[in-house]
Formats: sequence, C-alpha cells, structure tokens
Amino acid sequence: MDKILTIRRYTYTFSALIVAVSIGALVHFGLKPGIDFTGGTLMEIGCQQDAKDCMLPSIDAVRASIAQAGFTTAVVQKTDANTIVMRYARSTEEQNEKIINALRKQSPHLVQLRVDFVGASVSQQLKDNAFKAIVIAIVVIMIYIAWAFRKVSFFVSSWGYGLSAIIALVHDIVIVLGIFALLGYFADVEVGISFIAALLTVLGYSVNDTIVVYDRVRENILRLGKKRSFEDIVGRSIKETLARSLNTSLTVVVVLLTIIFFGGAPLFYFALALLIGIVAGTYSSIFIATALLVTAYNWRHRNDHRKRIKSDK
Repeated sequence: MDKILTIRRYTYTFSALIVAVSIGALVHFGLKPGIDFTGGTLMEIGCQQDAKDCMLPSIDAVRASIAQAGFTTAVVQKTDANTIVMRYARSTEEQNEKIINALRKQSPHLVQLRVDFVGASVSQQLKDNAFKAIVIAIVVIMIYIAWAFRKVSFFVSSWGYGLSAIIALVHDIVIVLGIFALLGYFADVEVGISFIAALLTVLGYSVNDTIVVYDRVRENILRLGKKRSFEDIVGRSIKETLARSLNTSLTVVVVLLTIIFFGGAPLFYFALALLIGIVAGTYSSIFIATALLVTAYNWRHRNDHRKRIKSDK
C-alpha cells in the first residue's frame, strides 16, 4: 500500500481545515464584485479626426488618471489604434471630466467619444450566467466520469469515481474563492468575468489531473483484476502517475509565475487565481479524489461484511 494512502486521514483533516476557513471567509467577508457585476461607467476616448500628430496615452497612464479620480480598479482596453475604452465604478460628470482632463495633459487632441452607464440588469445577468456555467460544468464532468469508468465498478461504483472527482473540484474552487474573499477584504481586490474564466479553467485542469490518475487505476484493475487489493492497485497507480502530474503542474506554475511578475496589472489576479487553483488541484487529485476511492471501497466492504454477519445470525 502506498504511503500516500496511509496518511489520508491527515490530508482529509488538513483539507477540511482549509475549506472551513475558506467558507468562513466567504460567509463573513464575501467576494468584492467588480464593475462586471455591480455596474459602472463606460467611457470611450479617441483622437480627433483632423489631428495628425495625436497619440493615445498608454494603458498605465489611463489607469493612473482613473485612480486620481478616486477609482482604485478599472478595466482599460485599446480597441484599435485610435480608441481606448475604460470601465470603472459609478461616477459623476465631474469625475469623468477630471479623468479626461488629466489625459488631455498628455494627449491634447483627445476627445470623449461616449460615456455610458452599465446597469444592474446586465450585471445580474452576468452573475446568473457565471453561476450556471460552473454548475453545468460540474454536472457534465460527473456524468462523463461515471460513464467512462462504468466497466471497472466492481470495487467502487462508477458514480463513486464521479462523486470523488467532484468533491475534489469543489475543494479546489472553494479554496480559490476563500482566498479571494480575504484579498477582497484586506486588499480591496475585486472579481469580475476574468475571475469566472479562471475558475472554469481550474475546473478543467483539476479534473484532467484527476482523470490521469483514475485512468491508470482503471488500467491496473483491468490488468490485475482481483489478484491484488484495491488499495494496492490505487497506490501503484499513484506511484506511476505522480511524476507526470508534478512535472506538468510545475511547468504550468512556472508560466503563471512569469505572468504574475511580468504580465502587468490586468493579468495579475487572473494568473494568481489560476496558480492557487492549479496547486490545489494537483494536491486534491491525489490526496482527495484518489484517496476517496479507497475510503469509499473500505466503507462499502465494511457494510457488506456487517450485512453478512447479520444474515448469518
């Protein structure tokens, strides 16, 4: 039996503590929604049509001007060579003027093309769609795993594989949510659509890592059958896939660290969410998803043994 499986009680306890803290942070602090969810101001600026020497300010300069007007976070995008779109929290006309005047000091030929308000109805729709996307992804993943492992369900039912994988996925997502709830409270970090994209990416990566181990478990079951105990088969499968999982995760972590340190402000928290989720996913694919298979088997074996004893009596 693999040593990793012998310490599963400790890893369960460790994960339960982290998840409990994360849920506590979510309940007590909550996530700090960005303008994608709360609504806000959308301003578009560009160069005058007859201006030949007009140059748009840099993205960092635009963010600095928005910050001077009192908005700590903003989404700034250069849509083409002559247009920049800014989105920030609800503002007054005076604040909008302060932003455009600050930018005109750097680019005198700038003009305000439009100013719109992103209403709460749009924001509520984004919230609903984001929640539906995550729920649908989790349900589809569980159904797929249950179907894929239907032929090796004599140790653990195929739905047991699916449920164990989903528990690991929820573990990963809750940890990311909890950390960002703390960041929102202590560092004013807001979450938007890019954060939802990061969560969905974590779901995909984490389940992929889990299925790599599960697939090796399936291969070993079909090859060894009942010649070895289920715990030995699972332990052997972990040993055979551990190096691959760690090397793959390490490669992704190196890329994400590069983005965090050199990618700039727009990508920082997106990459951070991915980094947290992928580290949690690598851990949970072995210590949660795979270990739960052994726990489920032991419970099933114990219950069957108790039933036999009662029937004998």
